[in-house]
Amino acid sequence: MADADFPFTDIVRALPAATPFVGPETLQRERGAPFRARVGANESAFGVSPEAKAAMAEALETVSWYGDAESWALKEALAAHHGVAAEEIVIGAGIDGLLGVLVRATVAEGTPVVTSKGAYPTFNYHVTGFGGRLEFVPYRDDREDWPALLARAEEVAAPLVYFSNPDNPMGTWYGADAVQRLIDAVPDGRLLALDEAYADFAPADAIPPIDPSNPRVVRFRTFSKAHGMAGARIGYAIAHRDVVVAFNKIRNHFEVNRVAQAGALASLKDWAFLDGVVAEVARGRDHYYRIADRLGLKAIASATNFVALDLGRDGDFARAVLKALQEEGVFIRMPGVAPLDRCIRVTVGRAEERAVFAETLERTLERLG
Repeated sequence: MADADFPFTDIVRALPAATPFVGPETLQRERGAPFRARVGANESAFGVSPEAKAAMAEALETVSWYGDAESWALKEALAAHHGVAAEEIVIGAGIDGLLGVLVRATVAEGTPVVTSKGAYPTFNYHVTGFGGRLEFVPYRDDREDWPALLARAEEVAAPLVYFSNPDNPMGTWYGADAVQRLIDAVPDGRLLALDEAYADFAPADAIPPIDPSNPRVVRFRTFSKAHGMAGARIGYAIAHRDVVVAFNKIRNHFEVNRVAQAGALASLKDWAFLDGVVAEVARGRDHYYRIADRLGLKAIASATNFVALDLGRDGDFARAVLKALQEEGVFIRMPGVAPLDRCIRVTVGRAEERAVFAETLERTLERLG
């Protein structure tokens, strides 16, 4: 049946039948076999805190109940951890879900929104889904160019600007002083979506102090990465309390389930486990750097749980390498636009997964020349 046979909005009719990511499960179904190394989605290879696992198992006893619509216990714990008020935090189904709420609150049909060309595609997915007009700024030296983002936002009077630090897909980062200059330069009446999904892996001097009294910035964090809870879908935003009120007007109040809330609360208290994961990831990044050096490739220095490897050719070659790796059971991803697409991106896996990746990549590069 054609779209004309359904009461869809004009915005939905005009959108392509596409999703921001093709999941590894979809790729496995297509290839008819599981991956030997699942190192493409920036999930944690090091599991979840044993305390979080126990808390989630206990929460299953009451999973027939809806979760606390306010996620209050977790919100209070996060407020104490970050030194902010509980009213300055909103919990949601990961950063993806919270970005969708922010876009819904600020973007109408035709609204200009500024982001980097090649940055997180799910943000773009939300903007186009609400009829917004994406204004792209190129990366500069493999980093998001925040002065150019601000300049473009001024040119088009964009109410919303997206910026991530550390960055996905390149893993690069700015120091806290530079990020603070960006925050301070956002004009009144506009919002900066500051995606800090990888903050747990970043150097201490990369993350500026949190100040929710500033109404112009919304800072996003997640339990999907270092905490190992990507499948539980839980994250949070820290913002001025009036911005949180706006979120609460339109968010899905029961989207965060009881099991996820219990797991996140327990994980937040288990800093020994988190510190261990961060240390393992640092060792894994170093391993990838050595692999790149041995194969004559350039590894982009990363402050995340993945590394972008510059293959030294163009996007067509990188796509050929990605396809060959997937055919041999190694799931990775790559940036989607030039010049970033000269790279492939590989998540820090366990030692045995990294070994499978290294051996398969070496063999693939030899075969493709």
